[in-house]
Amino acid sequence: MKKKIYIAGCGGMLGEAFYTQFKDEYDIKCTDIDVNDSWLSFLDFRDIDTYRKDVIAFAPDYLFHLGAYTDLEFCEQNADETYRTNTMSVENAVYIANELDIPLLYICTAGIFDGKKELYDDWDIPNPLGVYARSKYMGERYVSENAKRFLICRAGWMMGAGPKKDKKFIQKLMKQLKDGKKELFIVNDKDGTPTYTHDFAKNVKFLIQKEYWGLYNMVCGGQTSRLEVTEELLNILGLRDQIKLNVVTSEYFKDIYFAERPPCERLDNRKLNIREANQMQDWRIALKEYIDSYYIDYLKI
Repeated sequence: MKKKIYIAGCGGMLGEAFYTQFKDEYDIKCTDIDVNDSWLSFLDFRDIDTYRKDVIAFAPDYLFHLGAYTDLEFCEQNADETYRTNTMSVENAVYIANELDIPLLYICTAGIFDGKKELYDDWDIPNPLGVYARSKYMGERYVSENAKRFLICRAGWMMGAGPKKDKKFIQKLMKQLKDGKKELFIVNDKDGTPTYTHDFAKNVKFLIQKEYWGLYNMVCGGQTSRLEVTEELLNILGLRDQIKLNVVTSEYFKDIYFAERPPCERLDNRKLNIREANQMQDWRIALKEYIDSYYIDYLKI
């Protein structure tokens, strides 16, 4: 008898990886407000009554709460909507999971730190800078303080799902290359750790199966920067000599990306390593796997 997982907010880049990694071993129900795949059904998890009824009807063994607004500029301009979606809906998930006495998975972010340190482990104290970071950190706090059993996993710079669902850094670069850009403007003052969605989902599965509950940093191996990631991407694509890289500071993009971002979002999977539960690949290996899996024909004319 397969165990059952209800995955709420499963329509994005992370949800695609969770669906792929869990569908064969578990009986899963995937819902989202944006029904953009055949395996999704509609649910707005901000509506607690509907959320509760749908989860109870499925009677899962686990509740995974994935969805959130992640566009920092949108969050700054729509604070109430952000807290409703990123924080209060997490409270909804805690109520439901506790009522059913099942474990809850919540996804947090490296962005909850202020970036004053060069590396953050699982026990560093967050200091969120903007609305997005506050909304995610308050969700994390609520889960850790109120859920009976929980798994909180903090991701870094997310990459996954390809051009259809990736709205983050790698897809933004790939889109510029597809559009024929011969030069890229890349910041040199932002450090972090890429996180491949499939590695992340696999590591979550490992922790769930081991019942290693609690809070974990979960990022790919190796610390890096936006500039270094760009250079590696061009190497993988064989375009390093064809594209000019213009190194700029974040000030260059301040009109587009006006929300405050920490200068450093580097996470250390310290707790995973101590538990001997770290399944995350080096970011360079993960990046190549991602490009090879999702972008094989993307740049072809």
